[in-house]
Amino acid sequence: MSTACSWAPLFRHSIGFDRFNDLFESAMRNEPGSSYPPYNVEKHADDQYRIVIAAAGFQDDDLELQVERGVLTVSGGKRADSAQNVTYLHHGIAQRAFKLSFRLADHIEVKSAALSNGLLNIDLERIVPEEAKAKRIPINGVGPALES
Repeated sequence: MSTACSWAPLFRHSIGFDRFNDLFESAMRNEPGSSYPPYNVEKHADDQYRIVIAAAGFQDDDLELQVERGVLTVSGGKRADSAQNVTYLHHGIAQRAFKLSFRLADHIEVKSAALSNGLLNIDLERIVPEEAKAKRIPINGVGPALES
């Protein structure tokens, strides 16, 4: 009997990581109640990513994005005064407060965020500085590499 193993939880909260250990540690720290609101993490190119969060019923002022020490935190909550004069006959759209955290790899930067049609799109890009890029070292076949 074989059991199918899904690696999806490993990729949920890390963007831009190529190392398995970092993904595994991040998945192990995943909070059990962090499935609201639903979201997607998309890779559009080698250095371009997008997080799409279902934020139905929220407005720009209800949402906050913050990056601190390599962690992108997205939080949202309706203001108390926004529903004072409303009596719900059926309240099926969850507009409860939430907080999602995404650990970003080195050199991943938030480029933009936009709320459209109930979806919060956060565009990310890997910008590697020249000094951190891999350098090809030519092999010189003439003479010793070190001279005394």
